[in-house]
Amino acid sequence: MNAKIRLYVDHPLGVGQSVPLTREQAHYLFGVMRLAVGAPVALFNGRDGEWLAEVSEAGKRGGLLTCKEQTRPLQLPPDLWLLFAPIKKARTDFIVEKAAEMGAARIIPVQTDFTNSERIRQDRLQAHAIEAAEQCGGTFVPEVTELQKLDRLLADWPEGRQLMFCDEAEAGSALRLAAGEKGRPWAILIGPEGGFSDRERARLSGLPFAHVVSLGPRILRADTAAVAAMTVWQQALGDWA
Repeated sequence: MNAKIRLYVDHPLGVGQSVPLTREQAHYLFGVMRLAVGAPVALFNGRDGEWLAEVSEAGKRGGLLTCKEQTRPLQLPPDLWLLFAPIKKARTDFIVEKAAEMGAARIIPVQTDFTNSERIRQDRLQAHAIEAAEQCGGTFVPEVTELQKLDRLLADWPEGRQLMFCDEAEAGSALRLAAGEKGRPWAILIGPEGGFSDRERARLSGLPFAHVVSLGPRILRADTAAVAAMTVWQQALGDWA
């Protein structure tokens, strides 16, 4: 029995476990997708892997699923954070979705000197990360944090975590990531549309854990840079190698 629908649930999963549905989930499964009792659904919660479940109760305002068997174990991504300055709504959504698909363990919107947006909807961005995991077959959902000031984040930087600082001022210079760094905690920092300020660039360049890199000979848009940086990192130090 194969399930064509994958659903994220905030509920423990295990053999025989009953999983109640929210009103929105019930509407999607029974109103939109027209599932009936006995239909298969793939479930994951970011902790217990993926499970095959069956619809045991179906209603307009709720329902119940019952777990049958685990189909995939939990697959954790590398210990990689993505830090980015929020931009226009649709492009910020794109960054979060692609970061979730490409294996970020944590997504951190940061406020820099030139960040255009001073607020975000954390719950909406988290929902985009969940939707990306549902669609791409992921079993882990990265946390999307509230907007944080870059200066404060750097001041409290965790010991041992390296930072790949993507600086558009370095366009055209060579990119080098040491293979010996593989397996260590890392983070990637993408700047805003206006780039980093001279003050930020000087501070980042002086940090012992920061590695200034270029993403090629062309200056990239912020959303393109996020995808490019994660691709380069995953290929060199992540689980793509």
